[in-house]
Amino acid sequence: MTDLFTPLTIRGATLRNRIALSPMCQYSAVDGFANDWHLAHLGARAIGGAGLVLTEATGIDARGRITPNCLGIWKDEHIEPLRQVTDFVSARGAVPGIQLAHAGVKASRHRPWHPTPNAFVPLEEGGWVPVGPSAERFGGDGPVPEAMSIAEIAAARDAFAAAAGRAVAAGFRVVELHFAHGYLGHSFLSPLMNRRGDAYGGPFDHRVSFPLESVRAVRATIPDSMPLFVRLSCTDWVEGGWTLDDSVELARLLKRDGVDLIDCSSGGAARRADIPVGPGYQVPLAERIRREAGIATGTVGLITEPAQADEIVRSGKADLVLLGRQLLREPYWPLRAWAELRGSGSAPIAEEYAWALAETKR
Repeated sequence: MTDLFTPLTIRGATLRNRIALSPMCQYSAVDGFANDWHLAHLGARAIGGAGLVLTEATGIDARGRITPNCLGIWKDEHIEPLRQVTDFVSARGAVPGIQLAHAGVKASRHRPWHPTPNAFVPLEEGGWVPVGPSAERFGGDGPVPEAMSIAEIAAARDAFAAAAGRAVAAGFRVVELHFAHGYLGHSFLSPLMNRRGDAYGGPFDHRVSFPLESVRAVRATIPDSMPLFVRLSCTDWVEGGWTLDDSVELARLLKRDGVDLIDCSSGGAARRADIPVGPGYQVPLAERIRREAGIATGTVGLITEPAQADEIVRSGKADLVLLGRQLLREPYWPLRAWAELRGSGSAPIAEEYAWALAETKR
């Protein structure tokens, strides 16, 4: 029976287990460049035993960063520092992955520990005017975003593809596109954020155009052996918004176009949403998409205990369990999980540390 420590092979990548570090923003880059913090942060989770280590949301465009402090991959100079990260993560037995992102109308915000956390960065302090499908602000602060022209939509699609090419050069072995949480891809999908009246707005078939075009451009850029994931907000949790039914249908289309796994999250299109937050509250989203769209899924959200994560995999509710805050609190969580579950195979522990955990006779 498949359990949390059964390897997972997708195309040419084999994860040593079903545990992944979920993309978690660190807000510690300068001009998008990775530095020692990113090496230490991501490297620690690889040493800690995760099968897949995903970077934070990494901007495909300088205007696509959530904050001025977010990681980026919009220019070739970003490749080498990221290569140092992927070399280390790979050497520790984990698969390095990157989440490519554009924040859309949610861009140009202060990082969480700023005196005015998440507020818009004023233009005179280095902020910029966000862009999105429609000229509508999210949350009512900051300048009115610019509605993207058809040419700008095409440029964003091409930026995703160019960033994916740089990701390959940087040594990443999995690419994930971030189409969730009210950021650019999701804002085209959600009727709550997309007010366009052209081929990119209105009915479902139009609203899915930009994400599908971006997926096809990325799939054509990366090797056929490289897994491609997409993170979706599978429901807006708001009446009149994007629904789980929509996500099932989109997942079928994404699978057709070469996506291998749907990373199932939710929310982000509206500040006031009735979200039933609780342990594993997004697992049913992943389970239904996996069953009805016939595609592998990952699940995330308040998964903290090894038995909880193992049950998700054993019962076929998802193929991959992504941990965010729990792996920030406990980088070596996979080792605790293996010890508690008596996982199949050997413990995912670094040789440098194994001797300290072995029983010794004096």
